[in-house]
Amino acid sequence: MAQHRRHTKRHRLLAPTLFTALSAVVVAAVVTGTHGLSLSDATAAGKAARSPRAAVAEATASPGALDAAAPTDGTDPAQGPTGSPAASPAESPEPAPTGTASETPTDSPSEDAAPAGTPTASAGAKASTRTAVLGTTAVAASTDPEAATVGALFSGGIAAGNHFCTASVLHSPTGNLLLTAAHCLNSADGVTFVPGYRDGSAPFGSWRVTAVHTTSGWSGKGDQDEDFAILETAPSNGRNVEDVVGGNHLGTDEPFGATVHLYGYPGDAETPSLCTNSTGKQSTYQRVVSCPAYPAGTSGGPWIDVATGDVVGAIGGFQQGGDSDDVSYSAYFDHTIAALYAEAEAAAAS
Repeated sequence: MAQHRRHTKRHRLLAPTLFTALSAVVVAAVVTGTHGLSLSDATAAGKAARSPRAAVAEATASPGALDAAAPTDGTDPAQGPTGSPAASPAESPEPAPTGTASETPTDSPSEDAAPAGTPTASAGAKASTRTAVLGTTAVAASTDPEAATVGALFSGGIAAGNHFCTASVLHSPTGNLLLTAAHCLNSADGVTFVPGYRDGSAPFGSWRVTAVHTTSGWSGKGDQDEDFAILETAPSNGRNVEDVVGGNHLGTDEPFGATVHLYGYPGDAETPSLCTNSTGKQSTYQRVVSCPAYPAGTSGGPWIDVATGDVVGAIGGFQQGGDSDDVSYSAYFDHTIAALYAEAEAAAAS
């Protein structure tokens, strides 16, 4: 780091002896200050080290829990299809400052939140009225209308350790669509969605996934800029999932700088995490956000714009969501996901 020194003009000559003494003092001060700054810089660099994001641990899933969701080519769902390009970011990530984690939920349910199990309007979940607070918390309650649209994907029984990714209800005329990350699964076989999942319980019920829609860019070459998927679900007890918990409108071509609620189910936890922070631009087709403690299992978690209520991202994309638990990415939502949505909606209506 370049050291900048401020100079002042001397208006009169000093005696040689006094001048020599003062010069020695100044030199000593400059050397001491320089070493002090160097030590500070080295300390700051050490604090910037990041821990890698772990793959889905076998310890967090029962034997065979990921089998139905595993890609047919034998790759790990947490790693994506074989041969996916390990592209480097086009621009340096510039995430907003990480919020401080808290054990106590800082958000309260909206005043117009419906009681658990009460259907909400199928026109989609309303924009949240909760105060935006930086940091990661446990989600306040499943009665919060926005939080109720977020759930866990299960392979096998609905029990602790069987969930492997996160998904959310996407508003649609058919009322049966979900949003998640494409790298989470490429088959619907044996996959179940549980909105509002908490500690082994399904407060609103569960819905069987019947179809997975991804782009040709993802299915053909694992394009990280198209790491999103739209899932179809079958009715449960004669009702579509959106009829019960509502859904989030898809937001496309929205500014990179937005304040979002970031949801996700860590693979080793039985309740979802919620973080509120501002997003940034990692590259032309990638968003980035700093939120602490978003490990494996949170992939597919929605980024919900607090101002509009639109879902503008899903954890995935660059590094399949990020190799640090404290920084997450999402492919940018533009005309590509809009076309996928139209395709999925048409298929669901047929």
